[in-house]
Amino acid sequence: MKTHKIAVIPGDGIGPEVINEGVKVLNKIASLDHTFQFEFTSFPWGCEYYARYGKMMDDDGIERLKEFEAIYLGAVGFPGVPDHISLWDLLLKIRKSFDQYVNIRPITLLKGAPCPLVNFNSEDINMLFIRENTEGEYAGAGDWLYRGKENEVVLQNSVFSRKGTERIIRYAFEVALKQGKTLTSISKGNALNYSMVFWDQLFEEVGKEYPSVKTYSYLVDAAAMLMIKDPKRFEVVVTSNLFGDILTDLGAAIAGGLGLAAGANINPERVYPSMFEPIHGSAPDIAGKQLSNPLAAIWSASQLLDHLGYEQYGKVILTAIEQLLIEKNVLTPDLGGSSSTSEVGDCIVELIASNMNVLQTQKN
Repeated sequence: MKTHKIAVIPGDGIGPEVINEGVKVLNKIASLDHTFQFEFTSFPWGCEYYARYGKMMDDDGIERLKEFEAIYLGAVGFPGVPDHISLWDLLLKIRKSFDQYVNIRPITLLKGAPCPLVNFNSEDINMLFIRENTEGEYAGAGDWLYRGKENEVVLQNSVFSRKGTERIIRYAFEVALKQGKTLTSISKGNALNYSMVFWDQLFEEVGKEYPSVKTYSYLVDAAAMLMIKDPKRFEVVVTSNLFGDILTDLGAAIAGGLGLAAGANINPERVYPSMFEPIHGSAPDIAGKQLSNPLAAIWSASQLLDHLGYEQYGKVILTAIEQLLIEKNVLTPDLGGSSSTSEVGDCIVELIASNMNVLQTQKN
């Protein structure tokens, strides 16, 4: 039996609650397959750890995480710890240290999920955002000059390297080619006359190697409008770190809300572990109350299975989530229900077991 070693960082707020349900789902999948199992190792890093020790993770944390195939992260952030510290000293530190330069966020309207847009159905909203994840606007380059003085100046520099820009664009072209879909690049070349003109030129340059992939290119403001007015025009999307961060939250809003928003941070070469996380944040106001929606964390677990080569089980999880949304019997308050976090997780486990039994029967 193959053992997959997974590092678990439950994190802050509702993180431990939703991650617990994701682990429950992963263990259920493994128990029904019998050819592999998971070995989870939990790390207590996060804002509570920071409040106690003055740091978001152990000094040797990155070295310790190298031992694992993947990382499963709950949430980062809590009142009392500045957001730039919680983000840069844990989440972004892991992304950058492990060269997780591909951020994958599905914007898919599952059947039964709420959508604020009128006259659109699930077939109209099915985007895959591929976001550059290690440089760009979040490179952390800049300076703070003459702090506190009358002539105070702050510099925040974006960094777009040829290597970093080309590899994310090429990754997106490969995905679009494999899936037989269009590829849309989102930038802002009219205003950002260095970084985004460079991005646009590389998109065109790499695109010549993929003549069968139909491409589009939009300015970010126009893309935001079109995601609302005509979302079906977007299939595979590639964009920069900042634009991807903003637009995927817009995408989450039109595809069921943040409780259904999953994200993967991928090191495609598998030199380092990749990381999987819901993107809804730590929601400290409802932490510990069993009110949080675990579906985003469970969706992230399906991405983890995809990464490990068990795409068929990733689909089983998504089918179970969709069934739950259609039936509407077991939902958390954010989706109009009255069920607890753990009750939703238990229901997903039951649906998975039922669906996998059907699959086994069909095979036999």
